[in-house]
Amino acid sequence: MYRELTIALPGTVAWSVDRVGADGAFVLPDGCMDLIWHDGGFLVAGPDTRAHRTTAAGPRAVGLRFAPGLGPRALGIPADEVRDSRIPLQDIWPDGSVRRLADAATRDPLAALAAAVRDRLDPVDLPVEFSIGAHLASGATVAGVASELGWSPRRMHRRSLAAFGYGPKTLARVLRFDRAVAAARSGVGFARVAADAGYADQAHLAREVRALSGITLRQLAGQPGSAAKRST
Repeated sequence: MYRELTIALPGTVAWSVDRVGADGAFVLPDGCMDLIWHDGGFLVAGPDTRAHRTTAAGPRAVGLRFAPGLGPRALGIPADEVRDSRIPLQDIWPDGSVRRLADAATRDPLAALAAAVRDRLDPVDLPVEFSIGAHLASGATVAGVASELGWSPRRMHRRSLAAFGYGPKTLARVLRFDRAVAAARSGVGFARVAADAGYADQAHLAREVRALSGITLRQLAGQPGSAAKRST
């Protein structure tokens, strides 16, 4: 069972999942990066370009999900270096830092994860890419965001690779998909979902959902909660 938890970190969602089935969890792309504790240790989950099924690694996992553009600041690694990957934290952080985190996690995994990244997430000094991600998540166009920043398309693409793991158009595509899935799960009709999310028509929506998830929107809408969550 997946549930979200309260956490006092900007742009961050805390989550916990337990009793993952033998088939693992179905994870949708969401533009985010995660720091995860589970019985086998710690993982960094990079931004995904397509849905995948995880492998269960014990009865419980706890994680922090960083909004698009925030993960590299929190974790200290460019997003494109971990795109479509799950990397042991010890491959990224110094051994001593991981050992201290492991010791703290024996008492309270979520508090340990939060303490490990808190100093990196100064709400007064969040990266500009965090606001870019927020604008794109709300439906703004890539061209509109670039124009507001005064950035050239080349600069926008270069900064996006390190911040999001892929170019801004791919991020906008992923975030539009997430909005569509959320709307469908709330009971909105598919034709209205397509119009509100900015797809050309319902057929366009169906193609994009199939391309990013491998299944239909009707199948996604029938799943409980949000499948855009990582368990391991």
